[in-house]
Amino acid sequence: MKILFYISKKYSIPIISPIVKYLEKTEHSFAYFTSQKVRTELFPNLMQNKLLKNIAEAIKFSADIVIVPGNFVDFRIPGIKVQIFHGLGVEKSSHYEVRHFFDVYCTSGPFVTERFLNLQRRYKYFLVVETGWPKVDHIINYSTHNLKERFNIPKKKKVILFAPTHSRKMQSAESLLPLIPNIINENEIWFLKFHELMDKEIRDSIKSSNNIKIINDYDITPYLHLADILITDTSSVTYEFMILDKPIVTYRTQSRKNKGIDITQSSQLREAIDRSLADPQEFHQNRINHIKEINPYIDGKICENLINNLEDIINNNELENKKKPLNLFRKFQVLYHEKFKKGYLR
Repeated sequence: MKILFYISKKYSIPIISPIVKYLEKTEHSFAYFTSQKVRTELFPNLMQNKLLKNIAEAIKFSADIVIVPGNFVDFRIPGIKVQIFHGLGVEKSSHYEVRHFFDVYCTSGPFVTERFLNLQRRYKYFLVVETGWPKVDHIINYSTHNLKERFNIPKKKKVILFAPTHSRKMQSAESLLPLIPNIINENEIWFLKFHELMDKEIRDSIKSSNNIKIINDYDITPYLHLADILITDTSSVTYEFMILDKPIVTYRTQSRKNKGIDITQSSQLREAIDRSLADPQEFHQNRINHIKEINPYIDGKICENLINNLEDIINNNELENKKKPLNLFRKFQVLYHEKFKKGYLR
């Protein structure tokens, strides 16, 4: 089986990396296709020898399967198009938008699967397979040996991670950032991870200091392991952190308010942090219950399950006689972004 990874954003790399690790143990061949920006700024050297340089090479590769951790894919590339999603953003309506590019949706857990099965009954042409989200394998298997030492964090320091969403309607950064420098305790270090699409003015409103570190890495995984507590809102990183069964404080979250302590006023933040640190297990059972719905697969074998399911789809011709809509407007969007934006839709 020939597999092409279609990558449009930097943060897609830790999503596909555990799939790559699994594929390296198999006889399947694979390659990567990405935007010029991701290719020149970030792509790890170890991947360069499998990197296709342009759309002509991607077409010539003639993949059986095109795996996409995003919402769009170039329709000119041959192969079964597989959506694996760029996050566990199960609370956002955009997570369930069918854009008519994909033949298969690989869902993270029962909550998402049920909604996509309803969409499948409506549109009829695509398959829905519950596999778990591949990045979870990366999170679970990430090496935490001497992690604080690797990041030069004193052992006795508490680590607070603030990772807000970029969505204007859901974001907490505008309300919480002005407060943060004034509530940090001496025994704490705060890491701030902003989404690359967040408003630049908001991001620039706070600077790094001895106790505040801005994360510029594309992979938040090591900081999830470092953190004693996560502060967020309705960001999908909530569920990535929840897999590690550690406390969460949310600001005006729009769904599943009992994930942890949900505050409605910025002045409540310090008290919520202290309460969470004093009793990290307070919402333990709630976290377990939510993960069972969102992504119950925490055995480190999601990627193996994903590839096996895709093999079965090909071998059993499960997509035979299924045809996607013409989808001319979105196809034009892909061509427009390639020609004029020098990149790809995410």
